[in-house]
Amino acid sequence: MSSIDQNELVYGLFDANSFYASCEKVFRPDLSDKPVVVLSNNDGCVIAQSKEAKALIELWMCRPWFEIQEDAKRLGIIAFSSNYELYANMSNRFMSTLSQFAPRQEVYSIDESFLDFTGMHRDWLAYGKEIKDTVLQWTKLPICAGFGRTKTLAKLANHCAKKMPDMHGVCDLVTMPAKELDNIMLSLPVSKVWGVGSRLEKRLNDLGVDNVLRLKRADPKRVRDKFGVVLERTVRELNGEPWLTLEEMLPQAKQVMSSRSFGNRLSTYNELVEPISFHASNATQRMRTKGLYANAVLVFIQNSPHDQAEYYGPSLVIPLPAPTNNMMQITNAALWGLKKIYKKEVYYLKCGVMLMDLVPAGSQQTDLFGYSKQDEKSSNLMSTIDRINSKYSRGTIKLASEGIDKYWAMRRNLKSPDYTGTWAEIPTAYC
Repeated sequence: MSSIDQNELVYGLFDANSFYASCEKVFRPDLSDKPVVVLSNNDGCVIAQSKEAKALIELWMCRPWFEIQEDAKRLGIIAFSSNYELYANMSNRFMSTLSQFAPRQEVYSIDESFLDFTGMHRDWLAYGKEIKDTVLQWTKLPICAGFGRTKTLAKLANHCAKKMPDMHGVCDLVTMPAKELDNIMLSLPVSKVWGVGSRLEKRLNDLGVDNVLRLKRADPKRVRDKFGVVLERTVRELNGEPWLTLEEMLPQAKQVMSSRSFGNRLSTYNELVEPISFHASNATQRMRTKGLYANAVLVFIQNSPHDQAEYYGPSLVIPLPAPTNNMMQITNAALWGLKKIYKKEVYYLKCGVMLMDLVPAGSQQTDLFGYSKQDEKSSNLMSTIDRINSKYSRGTIKLASEGIDKYWAMRRNLKSPDYTGTWAEIPTAYC
């Protein structure tokens, strides 16, 4: 356990409400009070809903869009295809805004972030409201704030802020009286504790631990004997003992993957060359931003497991002679692998490329035959491509084998403009 004075420890968890749907509303003020849903790849299922849409019982998360499309139209639901470029940029704005309020930050997910306020003495309700209002003013994203002595308590506080209207989006478990805190924990099922999934919840319920307060009051040693050290630490965290530290640096990636379903079925080898080239190039570019090199390439193709035809989903790992971050070398390896696993008369639905056994730039083991030699021209070429694609948009410079039309791209018939990432789609204001 940390030697830091527990009375000095304060963590905050800040979570954007209905993040995907909220992003769609930022540049559409006419939708501020309208029900909005966001669809999955190929406009398949509902994966995000605004609060207005959640209030309509006819719509449910993960329902196929084709099943509810007519009802949605009747109810005035506005649907959008997933706009991942917009969501990533809005997430960066959100995290950048939060970073100004505390010395340490952990970006937990695309729409969640922990802040460490250790040593700061504030009126946490007032400070939470200030952060909430600033994020709304600067990004137009509605958020909730939760404060606790541990990360687990901060996560629980955030849940309370989101689900209890009388808290107005901010919950302070740091200064809350013990009796009031126990009453809140008593009202919450144990599944609301960070890390308690459905299987663990059932096991706990079988032992009579059906709410958060019962878990908090459980004997940590008996919990460890029955469930392991992870849940023991959760119990201690619920009691204000800090066992989970803030992770300012994300762990080094072991692999990078690029994959997506097709908008239409593909059957010929030539049709598959373009998407495989795209995913190889895309994964390589993402890997380079992390300063890593790949030792192996995995390529896969597959039809749908729900087809009447027999399922065919082969994959192949291609070891590289030496680590590389050169997209030409990696794409050539991926296409070589495609030739090996491709089979005729199969209608493919999805493909992807994974870069494996990643190592930092300084940890490369060179080879005897010059494969790993990154001459100045090659290095400059990769750097130039990355700078151009970063300044304008991904794909401004790309391999010819990636093609131009992207006939294989997933369906996004309801996609909003990329307001923050493409010059041609930036909103225009007329006076």
